[in-house]
Amino acid sequence: MDSLLTYISIAAMMVVIPGADTMLLVKNTLSYGPRSGRYTVLGMATGLSFWTLIAILGLSVVIAKSVILFSTIKYLGAAYLIYLGVKSFFAKSVFSLEEIQAQANAPINSSSRHNKEAFMQALVSNVLNPKTVLVYITVMPQFIDLNENVNQQLIVLASILTLLAVLWFLTLVYVIDYAKKWLNNSKFQKVFQKSSGLILVGFGVKTGI
Repeated sequence: MDSLLTYISIAAMMVVIPGADTMLLVKNTLSYGPRSGRYTVLGMATGLSFWTLIAILGLSVVIAKSVILFSTIKYLGAAYLIYLGVKSFFAKSVFSLEEIQAQANAPINSSSRHNKEAFMQALVSNVLNPKTVLVYITVMPQFIDLNENVNQQLIVLASILTLLAVLWFLTLVYVIDYAKKWLNNSKFQKVFQKSSGLILVGFGVKTGI
């Protein structure tokens, strides 16, 4: 029980520490509203589920030990974050409360594009994140009893990580949506858009190093 509580504490800290996922969530929620924010969270959860399946199949260790595979994932992930950052930095339009409200009230077909885009950004970002692999092969094994069902324990640990991430990021979506009425300032919007682009590029460069 103590080891499980320790793992939960470590997993919670990993989730709360701001990273590329946080920046994507903030950008999508402010730009397209809370619905896109929730789709971003869904994409993150799907990405974590993908790596859980990979770990269960035993491929995460293979990927980590293969310099070519690991480097490929690493550099693709870095390139994707840099791409998202550059795209955000040079985007011409800025978000506004009117646009967000319009997105929220728009027909499903007209708003689904932004939701799908938010989902895919988060999914691809997580699938191509080499740090996720390291979590599965360095952190989780420390809390697995080899005398018990390893896959079952792995599923439990991965589910805890995913649940904590979902709860935290859904809370952020709510907070961001609540605070957006104070953020409807054109100067702030321009600074945020440029800053978020630079931060994503920074995360991309850091991932590639």
